[in-house]
Amino acid sequence: MGFCDETFLLSTPQAERLWRDVAKNQPIFDYHCHLSPKDIAEDRRFENLHAIWLEGDHYKWRAMRANGIAENLITGTAAPREKFNAWCATVPRTLRNPIFHWTHLELRRHFGIEELLESSTADKVWDEANRQLAQGNLTARGILSRMNVELVGTTDDPADSLEWHQAIAKSGFATRVIPTFRPDAALKVDQPAKVQAWAKRLSSVAGVSADTFAGLQTALRKRYDDFGEAGCRATDHGLARLPDTTCTDAQAKSIWEAAMAGQAASPEDTDRFAIWLMLLVGRMNHAKGWVTQLHLGPVRDPNPRLAKTLGADAGCDTIGDARQAPGLVRWFSTLEAENALPRTILYNINPADNALFAGFCGSFQDGIIPGKIQHGSAWWFLDQERGMRDQMNQLSDLGLLSRFVGMVTDSRSFLSYPRHEYFRRILCDLIGSDIATGRLPDRKEWIDALVRDVCSANARSYFGK
Repeated sequence: MGFCDETFLLSTPQAERLWRDVAKNQPIFDYHCHLSPKDIAEDRRFENLHAIWLEGDHYKWRAMRANGIAENLITGTAAPREKFNAWCATVPRTLRNPIFHWTHLELRRHFGIEELLESSTADKVWDEANRQLAQGNLTARGILSRMNVELVGTTDDPADSLEWHQAIAKSGFATRVIPTFRPDAALKVDQPAKVQAWAKRLSSVAGVSADTFAGLQTALRKRYDDFGEAGCRATDHGLARLPDTTCTDAQAKSIWEAAMAGQAASPEDTDRFAIWLMLLVGRMNHAKGWVTQLHLGPVRDPNPRLAKTLGADAGCDTIGDARQAPGLVRWFSTLEAENALPRTILYNINPADNALFAGFCGSFQDGIIPGKIQHGSAWWFLDQERGMRDQMNQLSDLGLLSRFVGMVTDSRSFLSYPRHEYFRRILCDLIGSDIATGRLPDRKEWIDALVRDVCSANARSYFGK
């Protein structure tokens, strides 16, 4: 067994068969990512390996900082080749970090480069990758086609224009690219300048003034309908936790209009407004048949120096330990009592919440929609072998792995699609090992259907064609 060879991560003959005969060629249904719809619409040809591989990858940035690389060679003004060289010097230091696997899978699957990346191979890798990027089919659309990506769900603010999605739809591109409604910016009522600027953008694109409470609701509903026309099938929300509180319309109105007047909401009122908005979206999703994705647990921008100089998404967020159960019970039970609970996926960033989230889902299944409430794929800090195994084992113990909607890239990089291969190999090894040790019967039709469904079929059915 060699590094990254055909048996990579596969420890039994049964696992090898499942990968080779079932999982390997399944289409990718990437229902949550952060790819640029503009890049897809324009079929961007990337300038060099840095632009497609390092420019927006905060996983690599974190590794480089931990390796003592100066910020100028990570996100600063250094030349792209200098930044790439700094990354090459870092890669041998990432042994046993999942990024070591991802790096070499991406080089192999996209460029056919099998050399280990280090300073001594930097010239060869840079030149060969850039040659292929300049003249081959490694464009934004070309990559999606080559990787057999059936659907891409981008992440979009209600105040964003949908012009790029509309352009993609009109182009006839085979891969469906649909927006996902993410209204997190509306929650910043404790930061009046930010929420005012966002409300102004929302007002412009919706054609409705959002600085009043009534106007906000009208504008959000207008954009919700616009997203639906563009193919949207889900909303997405990144929160430390769902607040365990209540909020009347009158309270929400007071909080919103105070923020529009420049008055920062208190922590308590910020929570109240968040639960008001989350219940509003939950009700709309139920009515429309959309999916609610709840990404819960991160601490955002804890490093004040990096936050001040680089802003958000700079690779310094971390795992939080917020108490999750009370707010989950509040949101789910409120909507369930109204018969308005939508399909929902719960993603935890803290591994300590695996059992909580996996078990909680079972309390709100409805006996009608298979896997209506999902324990989502191992996410962000957990999307590595240990995290994926732990999530699938916990889901198997407390729910139905066979109804799992599977992996997402959650990535800004077009080269990240081998992460689906990584997940699928781990899934096949998990099931194959159970067969080899007698924990599961070698019932081909059952086992193959499970693997096929988790790889793509469940997600296709869950989100709708």
